[in-house]
Amino acid sequence: MPQYLNDGTRDQPKLRIYLNLDNLFDLPPDSDWPGLQGDEALHKLKEDGFEGVQVTDLSPRSDILPFCGLDRINTPAEVEDIFKRHKDLGDSCITLHLAWGIEDDAEVDALVHAVLEASDRHSLPAFVETHRATVTQDMWRTVHLLKRHPDLLLNADYSHYYCGQEMVYGDFAQKLTFMQPVFDRTGFMHGRIAAPGFMQAPVETVNDKPRMATGGDYLADFKTLWTLAMRGFKTHAGPGDVLIFAPELLTNKFYYARVFPDADGTLREETDRYAQALLYQKLAKHCF
Repeated sequence: MPQYLNDGTRDQPKLRIYLNLDNLFDLPPDSDWPGLQGDEALHKLKEDGFEGVQVTDLSPRSDILPFCGLDRINTPAEVEDIFKRHKDLGDSCITLHLAWGIEDDAEVDALVHAVLEASDRHSLPAFVETHRATVTQDMWRTVHLLKRHPDLLLNADYSHYYCGQEMVYGDFAQKLTFMQPVFDRTGFMHGRIAAPGFMQAPVETVNDKPRMATGGDYLADFKTLWTLAMRGFKTHAGPGDVLIFAPELLTNKFYYARVFPDADGTLREETDRYAQALLYQKLAKHCF
């Protein structure tokens, strides 16, 4: 059976809003984020409504907020050590980038089989991220992978499909129908909204078409994608199961946040990624 994160209650499946801590990396001085570190940062995140954090390195965890981890696994030989490491750190679950997307199906199946076995052996839920340069980098291969491995659960980051596969080029509704197995296997979500031509797009409100959306409304499209994924989770999850939604808005050092010159020629990010993450809280709750 698929292994969702479970809080041990008999409650209906629920949403929890975490923050991927890379969202705080390299924020500009005028950000709404006050530049806190360590325990002070975690107390501030809790005050601002985040219910946990995704820790993006192997540093010691804190009990101020619930936490989970992430990693990359390229070969079956790496699986056991990585799962043991995160179990020892106390992570409640992990999200994974798997391999590079250039492996044949036999190699992918061997890797996924090893991940599923380790997840069960360590009682550590693991969610394979829909991400460029991994085995789940395109919709077609991911859907067929899920047919072969129905117990595999995903970390849904649809920016990689929406931009990387330019989902609005062609029949968007047809692609949503094709993606139903992806929605049905959602166990974790990374929050990032893309435009058809760039990976990290700004939004201003929960409902209004973004000013940057000169063609279609990418915010409306992502609300549809997120709602379908959350509906898939609710349909298949059981009592006590938890869906983590974690905004993961990244710096220009990774070529995600776009930068533009100001009047002095200094390159500045077009949005405050922390303010955007606070807005994503409202968006996720609205969709759920």
